[in-house]
This record gives sequence, C-alpha cells and structure tokens, in this order.
Amino acid sequence: MKALPPFLTEMLDSPPQSGAGVHTWLFSVARNLHSHMPAPEIMALLKERTQQCGRTVPDREIQEAVRDSMACAWQPRMDGAPAGVAAPKWPALDMELREAIISDGVGVADLWEFSNPRLDDNRNRTEEVIDWLFPGNPWLCCGASTSCFDTRRRDDWRGHLHQGQLIVPNPMTAKTGTTKAGRPSKHCLDNTGPHRFLVVEFDAGTLDEQAGILLHLSAYAPLVCVVHSGNRSLHGWFYVKGQPEAKVRDFFRYSASLGSDAVTWTRSQFVRMPDGQPDNGRRQRVHFLNLKPLEQKYENTKRNRRHH
Repeated sequence: MKALPPFLTEMLDSPPQSGAGVHTWLFSVARNLHSHMPAPEIMALLKERTQQCGRTVPDREIQEAVRDSMACAWQPRMDGAPAGVAAPKWPALDMELREAIISDGVGVADLWEFSNPRLDDNRNRTEEVIDWLFPGNPWLCCGASTSCFDTRRRDDWRGHLHQGQLIVPNPMTAKTGTTKAGRPSKHCLDNTGPHRFLVVEFDAGTLDEQAGILLHLSAYAPLVCVVHSGNRSLHGWFYVKGQPEAKVRDFFRYSASLGSDAVTWTRSQFVRMPDGQPDNGRRQRVHFLNLKPLEQKYENTKRNRRHH
C-alpha cells in the first residue's frame, strides 16, 4: 500500500468498538482516504479494519460512508490557500440552477418519448442492451453485490447478466489487476480501462426531476441509456469514449453542481445493471436508449480504417 499520512495510519489502526462511534469513524476515515485510493479499495479496507469491532458492519453502511464522504473529501491544500483549508474536489450544489432546470417540467415520460429504440414490451432485455453498449467481446466486471462479482469476457457472461444488479460501466483491461495494497483483484482501478461511459446518478429529488436534469445534461454529452435503480434514483449513461480527460471532468463537475453523486466518477465504480433484477425483485428497468452516438462512432472507425 502506498504510504499514508501518519495520522491516517493511526486512525486505521485504531477503529472503535461497537457503541463507541463506529459509524462516525467510517465516515471520517473515508473522507481522508479519497485522495489516496479509489472508492472500491476504500470500502475493502474499511471492511477489513472493522472485522473485530464487536458487531457485523454491513456492506451498505460502509458504501454509504464512502459515498457520503465524497462531497467533503479532504484534498491537498492548493498553492496560496490558507493552511488547513482543503480544496473541494467537486463543486457544491447550485440549488438555484437546479431549480431552474427542473421547473421546465420535463420528466420520465419525456425519456420514453425520446428513446430510440423503445423497449416497449415486458421481456428482459439485458443481453441486448449490453451488446449495444459493449460491442465485441470485452472484459466486463459484473456482480450480484460489491462483495460477489467476477470479471469475464462478455460472451462468457451471456445468459447470466439479467440475474445480477451491478456492472462497471467501462470495459476492463484484463481479468485481474493489482490493488494499491498489492493484492490481486478482479475489480480494481488497475484493470479498469479508460472511461467509455460516465454514469450520472442522483439520490435526491423525484424521478421526474432527475429525468429532467439528465435530459438537460444530454445537451453537453451524448446520453445513451437511463436505468432505474429499482429504488429512488436514475442512472444516466453518457458516452465519453475518446474525449479529453479535462473535458470529461468539466462535464462531471457541472453534473455535480446539479446534485449528482460524485462516487461514479471513479472508473471502476459499480453502477446498476441495465434491466437487471437483484434478489429483492425490483427490476432495474431501462427508461431510455439512444444508440445513434454509438453507431456514429462505429461508422467513423470503419471509415478511418478504410482510409488507412
């Protein structure tokens, strides 16, 4: 593991016992770890360090601590900033702008109207959607949960994907990689490829409000898929392959100013499987598809190959 500041090492080495503030400790440590490792590795490390705390710490509690601490994650001080002042990684919520956007009254019904193709029957379409989003036979990391997953070639997943609830929205580069702690893993930043999709998720607001913001953002980057989490949020998949990193980051900063969850910036972050159906039976329906950006990219690639 990359060397951590002494104070952070001390925090990790001395987790409290149950009843003495385990939940608060999780949030505080996660807040300080964001600048040192990606979210999946933070979750694995916190899970390991709370094994002997006197109670079972559920994965969900750790996930929420990592997610919720992202907005106030510690960052190294910028040149010229006062001592002890951390630079925020993502902008704060601009409520006035958000309210102006959702006041247009655009909602989930509009996602359906704009969708092309429309999934207008009730049969499961996970396999088709994944083939559209990830053509060929790339490595894909998918799972039933953040602790039960695998990385396989797309063809090896065929027929099974609808049973899972999570997928990394970017192709993997290999079956396994190495975590910053030096351990082999099928799900880590080391074996995750560059951004193909950037997923924007909102935990706050109605589904109609979230749909309106996603359609607003589609004016800045191609929106190709919108997946319902099965609970209270929509996941918008934006196609960003080949775009400069600075441009992709600026787009995500804008989405964060409208209230998106910052955790999905990490390339290896799990998101909801399109049309997946987890154990709770709440189908993660696809509300919107727009395959034109993917088709254009494919045609441009063929054209370039012919010229060379």
